[in-house]
Amino acid sequence: MSENGTQIGAVILASASATRRDMLRAAGVPLQVEPAYVDEDEVKTALHADQASALQAAETLAELKAARISAKHGTTLVIGADQILDCDGRWFDKPADRTMAAAHLRALSGKRHALATSVCVMRGGTRLWHHNEAAHLTMRLLDDTFIAGYLAATGDDVLSTVGAYRLEGQGAQLFARIEGDFFTILGLPLLPLLENLRAHGVLPT
Repeated sequence: MSENGTQIGAVILASASATRRDMLRAAGVPLQVEPAYVDEDEVKTALHADQASALQAAETLAELKAARISAKHGTTLVIGADQILDCDGRWFDKPADRTMAAAHLRALSGKRHALATSVCVMRGGTRLWHHNEAAHLTMRLLDDTFIAGYLAATGDDVLSTVGAYRLEGQGAQLFARIEGDFFTILGLPLLPLLENLRAHGVLPT
């Protein structure tokens, strides 16, 4: 362990996302987790007013998260990531409760939306690398009976995801078509990130 408690050789994930944490650990990345608390609503409101794209907003938030943590950890690599759901110019946040989750599903029903995802690697407050990627998903037409049954079956797990779905579970039933990388949809462009970590000697080549 280093003086600040970081595991030697580990990178830090500046995110509270259990999905991102589990994805990286399953891929064999030596990982510590230290969430960065950023006022995402304020940042997104300002960027949306400035007509930034969802990808630009996701990149800004990913960098803000990484910068906040990397400034405290010297030479340790820090990963920041963010994802924004954009449907017809409306940006969706994680639903606060099941009532809001149902409203989000009704709003997305029968429509194609984008998941704009960004990942950033920083060291000592300096950005070393970033990658932006978008996936597109087309939701089936859903009636209220299906939505109620889906939310009852999935429980509060859906409140941890934008769009109120977990594609790796029963959320797959919501969609008619998916275009894009599976890992990106889950919230992290994993393969480009792993390549970058290999370049920095974190993972074997």
